Amino acid sequence: MKNIAVFASGRGTNFSAIAKAVKRGTLKANLALLVCDNPQALVLEKAKRSGVKIALIKREGFAKKKDFESKIIEALKANKIDLIVLAGFMRILSVDFVKEHAGRIINIHPSLLPSFKGSQGIRDAFDCGVKVTGVTVHFVDELMDHGPIILQAPVKIEYDDTLASLDEKIHRVEHSLYPAAIKLFVEDKLRIEARRVKISAR
Repeated sequence: MKNIAVFASGRGTNFSAIAKAVKRGTLKANLALLVCDNPQALVLEKAKRSGVKIALIKREGFAKKKDFESKIIEALKANKIDLIVLAGFMRILSVDFVKEHAGRIINIHPSLLPSFKGSQGIRDAFDCGVKVTGVTVHFVDELMDHGPIILQAPVKIEYDDTLASLDEKIHRVEHSLYPAAIKLFVEDKLRIEARRVKISAR
């Protein structure tokens, strides 16, 4: 069974969705670690309730980003982590960190990448007036909101949607799509070929 670590800095709604999928047995993985950089994050209490080990590592405690990331890597190695799951982690990982864990870091983004990259993907799609946006799960590479796409799901923006209602719709989709993508990884069904993800049926 593969060990996964969730990186989160805030509310932890995707963390909860992943933890529930593990508890139900629909996701056969060991949620071994939460890595968090924010001592006020609500996700910390959720991890405690779920019995998930916590590595609270504050960036402010280190003079250099490299030292901060070295501490994270130490926690990952100690817990034999196979997959890093970014779920609202408000730190940009260095190129060196990403390269060291290439093919073992995934991220979720609230748009149909490559459209609407950045921290305001939901608002940007709403303000642009598009009729369809969505959710993307992708492998992480050296660029922001970039890397081979694993799964995408569309979300329609209806005439009477508000930014708040769209936000809610997006998060509902995230909470099913992320565990599904992690499931593909832990079942060894993902291969990256020519910067595209191939999903095997086995």
